[in-house]
Amino acid sequence: MHTKAVYRGAEALSDVGFAALRFNFRGVGASTGSYDGGLGEEDDVLDALNWLQAEYPGLPLIVGGFSFGSLVGMRVGAVDKRVVGLLGMGLPINLERYDYSFLSGMEKPVLVVQGEHDEFGTGEEAAELITGLEGHIRLVRIPDSDHYFTGCWDELKRAVRGYYESGPGFRLMLAV
Repeated sequence: MHTKAVYRGAEALSDVGFAALRFNFRGVGASTGSYDGGLGEEDDVLDALNWLQAEYPGLPLIVGGFSFGSLVGMRVGAVDKRVVGLLGMGLPINLERYDYSFLSGMEKPVLVVQGEHDEFGTGEEAAELITGLEGHIRLVRIPDSDHYFTGCWDELKRAVRGYYESGPGFRLMLAV
């Protein structure tokens, strides 16, 4: 898993005391299998959660992801009772293709970090997406950033770290 955005997000979580696991979905990179339209990828997330729970019993679980991985991970984490918080970086916002309504039916804290000029969903589109949802979602918009947060990886890391170090996600750290 060599995506710089994912690396910086995981690094930020690790910096504040979480154990972070980065993995590719089936068929990505050296992973076996093939793309399954999001359904098999949900199983990949569940397998990762099961592994984390076995390796770190009793610790709170946060599901985070980048791009398509953010959608799939948050969809699984929203309903998994072991998961206490969600992190989405670079959400793909195509409401004709992707449904985010699952975010409105839960109270888990959610951090969304979006590049202001993300070609798959601008900061403005992300703001419109979460308008009307409960107050459990925090949006951080990174100015001058594209989908991959090119050249803005430090800002991405600061946003994630700040949310869990002293922001709304801090209460999740109390269980660590």
